[in-house]
Amino acid sequence: QVQLVESGGGSVESGGSLRLSCAVSEYTYSRYYIGWFRQAPGKEREGVATIDSNGRTKYADSVKGRFTISQDNAKNTLALQMNSLKPEDTAMYYCAAAFGTYYSFGWYLDPAAFAYWSQGTQVTVSS
Repeated sequence: QVQLVESGGGSVESGGSLRLSCAVSEYTYSRYYIGWFRQAPGKEREGVATIDSNGRTKYADSVKGRFTISQDNAKNTLALQMNSLKPEDTAMYYCAAAFGTYYSFGWYLDPAAFAYWSQGTQVTVSS
């Protein structure tokens, strides 16, 4: 069973930075997609950024130019560097993974495509 354990998060003022990390217990297939999602109270879960096994990335329009997704394959970790944070970035953040299945680029930020999820970590940005 694949396990994802994330760390980081916390509270920061508007304009500040935070870094999230996610440890992936195993990669069950050479083709994979690993991403970050978030859910604010009363809102649906939304995709933030995803990277695939070829290094292709996709970002939500709301975070382009501010957030950067990266991976360290040697350490089986995924990171999300978040800069220029805004109050609207406040949410519970999750990392998620999908293995094996081919997904077109349009699915990269769709939570329905991901089978494995972390426990979530809170990010709060104050104005």
